[in-house]
Amino acid sequence: HRSDLSSVSPMETLLFIEDDDAIRLALSLALEDEGYSVREAPNGTDGLASFDRHPIDLVLLDLRLPDMSGFDVCRALRSKSIVPIIIITAQTDTIDMVAGLEAGADDYVTKPVVPKELAARIRSLLRRVHLQDVSQPQASVFGDVELRREQGIVLKNGIEINLTKTEFRLLCEFADHAGSVLSRDQLLERVWGYEYLGDSRLVDAHVRRLRVKVEDHPDDPQLIVTARGVGYRLIG
Repeated sequence: HRSDLSSVSPMETLLFIEDDDAIRLALSLALEDEGYSVREAPNGTDGLASFDRHPIDLVLLDLRLPDMSGFDVCRALRSKSIVPIIIITAQTDTIDMVAGLEAGADDYVTKPVVPKELAARIRSLLRRVHLQDVSQPQASVFGDVELRREQGIVLKNGIEINLTKTEFRLLCEFADHAGSVLSRDQLLERVWGYEYLGDSRLVDAHVRRLRVKVEDHPDDPQLIVTARGVGYRLIG
């Protein structure tokens, strides 16, 4: 019995920017086995050019590139797109990982990369991109910030601000529980879909980025406040 091909969802395309040929080939083959189309680039220049030429659903980006900094590539991508970005770092490079998240990445994996774990993270990020909770109010206002879910936009003082898809989901999660403290583990599970990760740095970096965009004074936040030792709370 043949399945109806018209019901099959279109293949999602990944852009893999990595200078190590062996790693790039091995992971690309593994991700193609998972059902993705993979475009490869051996350096940042080629990666950015490929991104401009082809529709890309998610970028996988090594931070150590021969021609330019992976951080600069990440910032360049962010300046033109809200496509999900996963960075690849060395196991010991905590500073690089945090800096990559600050540059606009949605998530990170450490070397050596486990293909099945990477595929699970990609699936989770892409699934979260397409999810929309229609049960919640479609417009919410918090101080001078207005969240319009249906349009997928956020306004501050009536002017649209540019959030990544992950930042938008994070703000939606805060809005859904305004006034309540959300732990880092709860945010990881609800925004990233990771129950097993337990990595608070992923949450903290995104909260910092979100504060820069929605707070008047990010270092003295009045909207998204820290519940010390627990997590964060949006002042409703």
